[in-house]
Amino acid sequence: MRYSDNGDLRGAFARLIDYAYGIYAWATFVVCVSGAILSALMVPGLHRRRRWVSASARAWLFIAGIRSRITGLNRIPQGHCIVVANHASYLDGLILQAFLPPRFTFVIKGEMQKVPLAHFLLRRIGSRFVERFVTTASSRDARNLLRAAAAGESLALFPEGTFHPQPGLQRFRLGAFAAAIKGNLAIVPVVIRGSRQILPARRILPRHGQLEIDVLEPIRPGERECNSRSLAADCRQRILAVLDEPDLAAIRHAKHTDGGEVARAGRDAANP
Repeated sequence: MRYSDNGDLRGAFARLIDYAYGIYAWATFVVCVSGAILSALMVPGLHRRRRWVSASARAWLFIAGIRSRITGLNRIPQGHCIVVANHASYLDGLILQAFLPPRFTFVIKGEMQKVPLAHFLLRRIGSRFVERFVTTASSRDARNLLRAAAAGESLALFPEGTFHPQPGLQRFRLGAFAAAIKGNLAIVPVVIRGSRQILPARRILPRHGQLEIDVLEPIRPGERECNSRSLAADCRQRILAVLDEPDLAAIRHAKHTDGGEVARAGRDAANP
């Protein structure tokens, strides 16, 4: 009984520590975001505003005690390119903002335009918004991305479009890869690990944790024959090789295929 009581006490204490850390992390986040919004309002020039916002993101990671190990930053080309990363947490955009050079424009899901302060901050640092569910708006946004890439603009985005509680890599939307081919821009795959453990989907308070960010070798569409689908597949495989999470798109395809075969077998049995 004594061991059980001790275990209960240790569990309760661990939960209390997690709760206290989560409150602390959010409180410091609000302070850092307030500084970022103030700098976005007052600092002239897009490049300078991006530097200030990036500094605010790094400051929060430091204050929150989230250690970050990043490798391969030197692999990002000096010229314009497109960075694509896996998406596992609310923190992923902040992580890329903290560590990518200020020349990158972030491509954000359109729903963020409904969050006033976030919308203001993202607009002030030149982010682009894309609709995922409205067909006409989505087509227009895709054309805008193609024009931006053709003009040589560096973009950073999450081709999965969103994230889910289940670990693993979802299928990639093809817009970024079509834009890379159109603009003859290198695609730079980036792998983010640890963010899902810190602040996963459907969790309010962050946990303490560590981040690992790996910048992989760029893929240059101009050096080979490819289309947006094959380019996306190559990029996904490179990310999966480092991510150490399952390929959810392949699992879903296998289930769909198996289900179809079962259905066909049932129909064949019913109609000999």
